[in-house]
Amino acid sequence: MTDSSESTPFKNQRGRLIVRNATTRDVPAIADLSTRAYAGTGMHGYSEGALTGQINNFPQGQFVATVEDKVVGYCATFRIAGEVALKPHTWESITGSGYASRHDPEGDWLYGMEVCVDPDYRGYRIGQRLYNERKKLCQALGLKGIVFSGRLPTLAKRIKRFGSVEEYVEQIKQKKQRDPVLSFQLHNGFEVIGIIPGYLNIDRASLGYGIHLVWRNPKVTEGTAGEREKRYGGRLPDTVRVGTVQYRQRRVRSFEEFLGFIEYFVDVVADYKGDFVVFPELFALQVLSIEDQELTPSESIEALTKYTPRFREALRDMALRYNINIIGGSHPTRMENGRVENIAYVFLRDGQVHEQPKIHPTPNESYWWNIEGGNVLNAIETDCGPIGVLICYDAEFPELARHLADQGAQILFVPFCTDERQSYLRVRYCAQARAVENQFYVVLSGNVGNLPNVHNMDIQYAQSCILTPCDFPFARDGVAADTTPNVETVAIADLRPDTLMMARNSGTVQNLRDRRHDLYSVYWRGR
Repeated sequence: MTDSSESTPFKNQRGRLIVRNATTRDVPAIADLSTRAYAGTGMHGYSEGALTGQINNFPQGQFVATVEDKVVGYCATFRIAGEVALKPHTWESITGSGYASRHDPEGDWLYGMEVCVDPDYRGYRIGQRLYNERKKLCQALGLKGIVFSGRLPTLAKRIKRFGSVEEYVEQIKQKKQRDPVLSFQLHNGFEVIGIIPGYLNIDRASLGYGIHLVWRNPKVTEGTAGEREKRYGGRLPDTVRVGTVQYRQRRVRSFEEFLGFIEYFVDVVADYKGDFVVFPELFALQVLSIEDQELTPSESIEALTKYTPRFREALRDMALRYNINIIGGSHPTRMENGRVENIAYVFLRDGQVHEQPKIHPTPNESYWWNIEGGNVLNAIETDCGPIGVLICYDAEFPELARHLADQGAQILFVPFCTDERQSYLRVRYCAQARAVENQFYVVLSGNVGNLPNVHNMDIQYAQSCILTPCDFPFARDGVAADTTPNVETVAIADLRPDTLMMARNSGTVQNLRDRRHDLYSVYWRGR
């Protein structure tokens, strides 16, 4: 979906026009830009999840043009093998439904999946600047060239006059006709290598056709492609150390005592130079034991809500003081609109706080707490790479983990709360499947002990663990670390992002690479 037409002036802006790499902080602005850029075309802009995936999968390949910090242009690319990109394909299959999830770090071509420009800022060659950045990146990486399929936004209005799309394209190539997109691309040194029917069927103006185009890197020959590769963007650590806490529920006499237990485990994992410490689902319900009487479910929610600001402030402070990222379990929270959602709080060591609601409440949660499912599921950018959080039952739905993998998540954290062994094993087996399917690490953290006077927390069963894909570079049984069932303890493991990348690109099986994007995909309708 590539559009490069420009027509209206700046609106008295005095700021500099800058082109730079996009970051996840730009995602809301890019989503808004793409929605406005495609308004009235029958096509839709990108979701925040898809944009997060594009940036996380290939951060050096995504660019924004900004004026006084306003995003006015966006360009998305990824690397891919020529044997894939130079054959006919569809937009959904080649881009992984818009997430750039088919990015191949060893790919010898740069695929251009998007250029869009703010309609109010056309006329200042923003599209040209973005195309230039693509070419610079291609040359810096020593790739063979750039390939993509462009639009023909004037085709539907003119097809009767020319009789066929082939004839229309030929007239444009001979400069007897002008198309605002294809003419621009030809002027920029791209050549037509084919016409792809059904490339993007929702593009009514182009009648679904894609014009297959390439730009060949003049600085490399067939035998030298890839030799001059240069790293762009930040560098991830070689090793990510994770500590998962198997946490014992017991009565506490004050909120300060509860925080003391949390700080003890944060301190322990931080002393071991940990990057993440993970707590279980619903572990904050322990504060309900402060009350001298058994509360009804509605009273319990209100009691929990009054502790939420102190809980957030205390764990954020711990993340900063102990220099560690905290996956703060979850607890039921009454939202501003009156809904009750089960929220996992993620406290990063730079002071950021993220929230991830549980998407699928269990029957017990719905019954006891009147909990409703959230509709937001986004990868979270950390200093150790993008991560995802699925709370307990959510790990039993493979679409959710795939949505996070498409966004570039490399570690999936699963805080859980299960009362007996069968419930635990459902979560455990599904988590292992998610690790294999998506070729990422999965970390489980559960409760042990009991809270007799707290609804739905009478008994607990857990065996927390850190799981890996099942292949030669990983632990023999796909288990990097395990705990003894029903004992309060901590399991720690070192996880290597580079090993994941090696498995994804050259493992015994390559689940992500071998997906049939031409047959199926996960389409996220939430936020």
